[in-house]
Amino acid sequence: MDLGLTLGPLRRGPADPTFRTTPGALWRASRTPAGPATLRVAQQGGAANEVTADAWGPGADWILDRLPELLGAADDPSAFVPRHRLLHTGHRRRPGLRLTRTGLVLESLIPTVLEQKVTADEAYRAWRRLVRQYGEPAPGPDQGLHVMPDARTWAMVPSWDWHKAGVDAKRSAAIVRAARAAARLEEAAAMDLPAAAARLEAIPGIGPWTSAETLQRSNGAPDAVTTGDLHLPGIIGYALAGNRDADDAAMLELLAPYAGQRHRAARLILLSGAAPPRRTPRMPRGDIGRL
Repeated sequence: MDLGLTLGPLRRGPADPTFRTTPGALWRASRTPAGPATLRVAQQGGAANEVTADAWGPGADWILDRLPELLGAADDPSAFVPRHRLLHTGHRRRPGLRLTRTGLVLESLIPTVLEQKVTADEAYRAWRRLVRQYGEPAPGPDQGLHVMPDARTWAMVPSWDWHKAGVDAKRSAAIVRAARAAARLEEAAAMDLPAAAARLEAIPGIGPWTSAETLQRSNGAPDAVTTGDLHLPGIIGYALAGNRDADDAAMLELLAPYAGQRHRAARLILLSGAAPPRRTPRMPRGDIGRL
């Protein structure tokens, strides 16, 4: 198990206030059903490949009880059978890649909604500002971590603070609706993929892209392939068939041999770096908070 590869998708940008790395350890601040918690996980090398963890706060027991799933104990990498040379090489080079399962839906859903149709930098900036402003300092040793706000607080963020954070009305409304249905959405963490996706997509403003990106993290869903992405179809099309103009339909056709493991296949392709050369300018960065 590679700690960085496994937990890396939970980090929302290099200055994520809920995630820190220190020499030999990863730190996470989470809002669990039992309350805020800070988790420190360290991996020891050698034959034993031991992982040690400490936790603080009211949610410490909850998060430690679920540590094995967070580290991919429920994942089965052996179920993946590479059928392309690129994936065979990637799978062999990254034996420590496991799919994390947090068991927390809102924690992954809200930053994913913030990433809808904007650059990553814009979404990360909004996440940092809102968590620091409306969250709370994480329990335990001071690492500068913050726990994200609870559902009620998300639902009460005023319109002007969404605007100052650079979040448009469509995304903020989707987050508010999700926060008001938080209890129902958290139930999706125990559902199979189709039922969980249907539960999330019943909220206006949450579509297949958002539900897949959320369930990849909250449920550790190995088949939750992301559709509706601006870049992913072209990357997968280029990597597997030399087709940089692939759309969702072509991407799904290429990933069909990996049914049940399509998210893992996509993740290995992204880790390989096999992306087509850029031929258009980067998406312009914006900040509606300055208007």
